[in-house]
Amino acid sequence: MLRSLSRIIPAQSRKTQATTAPRVKREGSPWRGVWAVVAKDMADHLTSARMRILELLILLTAVGTVYVALQDIRSSTSQNPFVFLKLFTTARDPLPAFVGFLGFLVPLIAIALAFDSINGEFSQRTMSRVLAQPIYRDALLLGKFLAGLFTLALVLAAIWLLIIGMGILQLGLPPSGEEVGRMLLFLVATIFYGGIWLALAQTFSTIFRQPATAALASIAVWLFFVIFWDILANLVARALQPIVIGTTQEILDQAQVLQTLSRFSPNTLYVEATVGLLNPAVRAFGLVLPSQLQGAILGTPLPLGESVMLIWPHLTGLIAATILLFALNYVLFQQQEIRA
Repeated sequence: MLRSLSRIIPAQSRKTQATTAPRVKREGSPWRGVWAVVAKDMADHLTSARMRILELLILLTAVGTVYVALQDIRSSTSQNPFVFLKLFTTARDPLPAFVGFLGFLVPLIAIALAFDSINGEFSQRTMSRVLAQPIYRDALLLGKFLAGLFTLALVLAAIWLLIIGMGILQLGLPPSGEEVGRMLLFLVATIFYGGIWLALAQTFSTIFRQPATAALASIAVWLFFVIFWDILANLVARALQPIVIGTTQEILDQAQVLQTLSRFSPNTLYVEATVGLLNPAVRAFGLVLPSQLQGAILGTPLPLGESVMLIWPHLTGLIAATILLFALNYVLFQQQEIRA
């Protein structure tokens, strides 16, 4: 009898202790392991064959366009105070300007970096193994996005330095402080322009389990904004603000609606930000009123601070779109079920 009671009492006390004991919190920050993921994915990106092909393509594009631009710039070096900015904007048949190439190449590079970042782990059956390590979902997703963004920034910074170096060697003079500031802001705008397509491709990589489907969906969205968005915005602006009599106010209202709709496209934001930074004479976008032409007729360039204020909404829009797409991807990834 006593032996049976001695067996029952400790068992009940252990059960009571187990039910009343507080829950042990998970140790460590949810962002622990971010930089390990960043280092591993950046190494994979920089050593992959597709990245080398894209790097070679953008390198040949930069060298070709800058060499052609230098032929036209040498004769006007003494007359133009912003000669280094011309390296990015001067076009000569049959080649467009370098910024025109970037508008097409940067989205392709960003999509190539991220279209299989999440579903590639599922297809290789390594997602559960990675998350079995002391790495949270938050750290994995953020690390993969930062790895793609840092890789894109590294490639663009290298090309940016190469163009400036070619300009110094061929022209024989360094860029001014204002030129360096404008070119740095142009680099930042280009990185976040690529960040939008990087976050979009990673979102499709989370939604679709096949990498080919994610790549095609990302390219389809990019082509929609490149080709069809301006046509759609024009039709919607005509429907919302039709020109009945043809007065100046009606034309201005329709142009304002068209400009607002077109700025929902990342391409339009990037193009206007690029024009405002690399062309100091630009004082406004869209229809220009006579009051906005003061100083522009004489060719007086805007100071760097005023150009930054002009393109600040565009730069803010590029950064906000990147953050919103990443937040959407974060929510979708957290809701996915991952099995061993």
